Amino acid sequence: MKIEEQKELVSGFKHLELLANQVVEGFISGMHKSPFHGFSAEFAEHKVYNSGESTKHIDWKLFAKTDRLYTKRFEEETNLRCHLIIDNSSSMHYPKLKNDDLFFHNKIGFSVLASAVLMNLLKKQRDAVGLSVYSDTYEYYAPEKGSDRHHRMILNKLEDLLENPKESKSTDTVTFLHQIAEKIHRRSMIILFTDMFQTGNQEALFNALQHLKHNKHKVVVFHVIDKKTEINFHFDNAPRKFIDLETGEQINIFADSVKEAYAEKVNAYFKTLAMTCAQNKIKYVPVAVEEIFEKILTTYLVEKQMFG
Repeated sequence: MKIEEQKELVSGFKHLELLANQVVEGFISGMHKSPFHGFSAEFAEHKVYNSGESTKHIDWKLFAKTDRLYTKRFEEETNLRCHLIIDNSSSMHYPKLKNDDLFFHNKIGFSVLASAVLMNLLKKQRDAVGLSVYSDTYEYYAPEKGSDRHHRMILNKLEDLLENPKESKSTDTVTFLHQIAEKIHRRSMIILFTDMFQTGNQEALFNALQHLKHNKHKVVVFHVIDKKTEINFHFDNAPRKFIDLETGEQINIFADSVKEAYAEKVNAYFKTLAMTCAQNKIKYVPVAVEEIFEKILTTYLVEKQMFG
């Protein structure tokens, strides 16, 4: 789906669950053109038949339409446990939205809608989902479950993150990733949405990410950024005051005077993140709030296939 089409699709909706469903349905409709042809629209209620399985539950009507063998999936089947983690620190509420901006054009809005989109897909596939939210405290925890009531509870929490933003919260990613890791006992896919703004020792951060991998978990880090300003540093050269959203620290500069040095630092940081995650077998995916959600869904499907 093109970004213009997705903007048009979501701009008319307020309800997060409906919004997420529209994004997923649009993605599924385009799957026949992608490497995920096997995940046709019927995958919500079916799974591909594997040679040697019982033929008792093969859907022959679907076979007549698709010329592929699928078996019916039942409510009690859960193939995957997925735990979503959202960084809700003040820097994630950047950039400040204007009245006509879509809510997912800042980092927390993007992460919330991306999480709701993944939840919608998990629900369609009868998988279990849990949620953790942290900032300077461990704000919320829900274990992995698959019931409708559980999904509604988590969606309510996601909506609350948008409706009731809290001011001036720092990030203590290291502490809370360790705590989250201790809570997830059964083998799961763990998906983290964060802008990676963490003061202090980088080694401690990577140790915390590595802790998430205990018990043979699969870890995916979506590094959420505002590409226009945080990567391209797109500001005019008027004198500007830059304020750290978490510490309140301020600096007055001309953007052009630091743009080149800033770009070097950012590129080096991204390379370090990508390399260290790769070394630790953690999937690292930078995502910009200006982008559509196809990268999120495609990454999830690829990682799920590899997870087994």
